[in-house]
Amino acid sequence: MSKEVQVLDKKFKVSISSEEIQKSIQTMAMKINSDMAGKDVIFFGILNGCFMFAGDLFKYIELPCQISFLKLASYQGVSSSGNVKQLIGINENIEGKTVIILEDIVDTGNTLDSIIKQLKGYEPAEIKIATLLYKPQAYIKEIPIDYIGFEIPNEFIIGYGLDYDGFGRNLKDIYTIVK
Repeated sequence: MSKEVQVLDKKFKVSISSEEIQKSIQTMAMKINSDMAGKDVIFFGILNGCFMFAGDLFKYIELPCQISFLKLASYQGVSSSGNVKQLIGINENIEGKTVIILEDIVDTGNTLDSIIKQLKGYEPAEIKIATLLYKPQAYIKEIPIDYIGFEIPNEFIIGYGLDYDGFGRNLKDIYTIVK
């Protein structure tokens, strides 16, 4: 697994293989199917990064449910800008429904906090969080993360939907920046 790639001016090495990603997603889907049985569920994928994760997870979801996408922006370059802006809003009625937010990665939690505050205004029954990647050392919020694919170090990563200045999203594995 020592494969390296060059994206723009930086080198990255594989840290999580596509096979490991798929196994983790299947396990997460089974848990969601079990936990959410009998509930009125809508998934909200957070674009752009979650598109691969949401698509792969949804293949294993066996519940009658809906999926939609929200787009927010908080990254510029290799660090969080700290600013979260809502770019595309909600078109579905979520009142009384169980909302499951699908994130590619949770680091500081600022984006998640902003999304939850906005969603609570629509009066869902509950809000759950499913993330492929979680950086516990970077997390500064108190919001519980219900479903976690992988806990990872606080390093910059790309691939499987995650990008570096818009590039690298198409890589099937997840890569860590080479120092």
